[in-house]
Amino acid sequence: MAITDEVETTQTTPPEFRMPQLSVITLVFALCVPAAVALTLLGMAFTGAFSTGTALYNPGDLVTYGLPIVRTIHDIAAAATVGLLVLAATVLPGQTKRHGEVGHSQWKAVRWAAIAGIVWFVAAVIVIILSGIQISGVPVGDPLFASTFRTFLINVALGQSLVVSALCILVAVIIALVARRLTTVGFAAGFALFALLPLALSGHAAGSLEHDNAVNSLAIHLVGVTVWVGGLAGILVLRRTINKGFGTAVARYSALAAWAFGAVAFSGIVNSALRLGTFADLLAPYGLLIVAKASILIVLGLFGAFQRKRIIPSLRADPMNRRLFLRFATAEVVFMALAIGISVGLAKSPPPVSQAPLTGNFARDGLLGFTYPPPVNFARMFTTFHWDWMWLGLIVVMAAWYVASVIILRRRGDRWPIYRVIAWLAGCVVLVWVTSGGAFVYGLIHFSSHMVQHMGLMMFAPPLLVLGGPILLALRTLPTRHDGSRGIREWMLLLTHSRFLAFLARPAVAGIIFAGSLIAFYYSPAFQWAEQDHVGHVFMMFHFLASGYLFFWVFIGVDPGPKRPSYPMLLITLLATLAFHAFFGVALMESSDVLALDWWRALGQTNVAALLADQHAGGGIAWGASEIPMVLVALGVAYRWMKSDERTAKRLDRQADRDGDADLTAYNARLQKMADREESAG
Repeated sequence: MAITDEVETTQTTPPEFRMPQLSVITLVFALCVPAAVALTLLGMAFTGAFSTGTALYNPGDLVTYGLPIVRTIHDIAAAATVGLLVLAATVLPGQTKRHGEVGHSQWKAVRWAAIAGIVWFVAAVIVIILSGIQISGVPVGDPLFASTFRTFLINVALGQSLVVSALCILVAVIIALVARRLTTVGFAAGFALFALLPLALSGHAAGSLEHDNAVNSLAIHLVGVTVWVGGLAGILVLRRTINKGFGTAVARYSALAAWAFGAVAFSGIVNSALRLGTFADLLAPYGLLIVAKASILIVLGLFGAFQRKRIIPSLRADPMNRRLFLRFATAEVVFMALAIGISVGLAKSPPPVSQAPLTGNFARDGLLGFTYPPPVNFARMFTTFHWDWMWLGLIVVMAAWYVASVIILRRRGDRWPIYRVIAWLAGCVVLVWVTSGGAFVYGLIHFSSHMVQHMGLMMFAPPLLVLGGPILLALRTLPTRHDGSRGIREWMLLLTHSRFLAFLARPAVAGIIFAGSLIAFYYSPAFQWAEQDHVGHVFMMFHFLASGYLFFWVFIGVDPGPKRPSYPMLLITLLATLAFHAFFGVALMESSDVLALDWWRALGQTNVAALLADQHAGGGIAWGASEIPMVLVALGVAYRWMKSDERTAKRLDRQADRDGDADLTAYNARLQKMADREESAG
């Protein structure tokens, strides 16, 4: 439906920001905070969390009870901040007169997000202080507090993650306070979302089994909850501002909420499975809280399904008939607040499955996050799996979205080459193997296996995914916005036509990122960091995949983007990159120092000669495995060059047929004139 009141055409300056009038919904919001806090404390008392302290000394009632209270407020403020910023960046109608600037409802959402962000930041600082006291057991007035608190911030993983999160919150708030353009709002939303990720590291101890899956699932859970809860609260807060665009905004939010619901449900199942040993644990206090939280999730899912089926269609037909929606949405917010309270109570309670780091004979299992596998051989590289549920879920979504999008195209009569579907699905299969199969499992144990994983992430999966043309497919299937807002399609177009991507898409730049990162990664502490630390490993995976995708997209990509350079330049850059990659492989084959030696020793591998031999084998893999995809890409570039020349020749022939070869006639005439002048001069 058309948006009328939200497409601003006369307003030139943002309106004055005013607090809303007191209403029933405002009162409900105000009561949700103490209700969530009360449920947090009740949940901790129910699980016995208050009687199982983690500090060396009793930190006192202020910390014992104050920390979960402040953490609940922290999480509610986080949901409000993230939800409002995501609404402003992707959901709310804007204005069309001044391209790229925020509209009235978007501006109000950002202002409310800034206020919530300030509360979030203050709560984050208090959480840092109280956590430092709880971990050390040293009160603020003690002479040792300053030194122990400094150690907590700098050397303790919990302190480091909380500080990084607080800094990201501060940056998001500052950007939100000055934001006047949608792109700026997008940056604020990005920092706010990133501020959630370090918090996941504090939810599970490093050195314990399934640490990676626990952290990943908690990160997904935090993102899903904040977008879902904060988005709905934002819709209610801005209900009078959106006016006739309300039905469209609710429909857009509903689609976003469906994805968030799926993320919360999926991550919740994974996280619960890791913390409960058996089904009998569901009857323990901790398990009963999980059952209560899952029950609330089911109720919210039913509410959402009813709204999508009954309420939203009527809202789109009559945006002002919103009473039923407001009642359901307000009830949902209450249930969501209660779920947040239960979640904080669970986070502060010891689960049935111990989260303590493994020691003794199981120490190396703790370093890996899974049971040490049997010796590697060719068959086990393809039959051994340890599922990384985050990657598996992401890949399944990628494959399902692609197939669904192709079906949409086919149903409306558009064609999509089958080779692109095969390439994309094959790339997804390769990704599953390198993130959960033998390449991943043994990649943490042997350098040669790690190099197989590296080649899969940079050399084999990316060209297949690039040939799938996902951006082009998305642009052809996603709806177009006309009300000054930005959906996924608009953000994609902004990125693909940005000067930033134009810079990255230069062959030399893409080649340096692709090949130069090999030296920067392996001949620095980054490699050992990636092997022994979950954050480093995730960064490595995404970097290798992204740099490989960028590199091959420049050379064989079918997606729209910056203007491609000439084919000779592409071939020269490709051959230079291939030569550099071969040089890197040879350097590894002739190396005399073991890379990441401390990591291999921590796993019990102390034979330096065997480690060097394995490293040399890894160098051979880096050299040999890179040649096959690079040669195929070079052939592809040469083929496109040839086809481009053929198309140019045909175009010129058709033009010559139309104008009687006017260009050639004019050229011959110029030559004849030059010859006549020379004869006259002679």
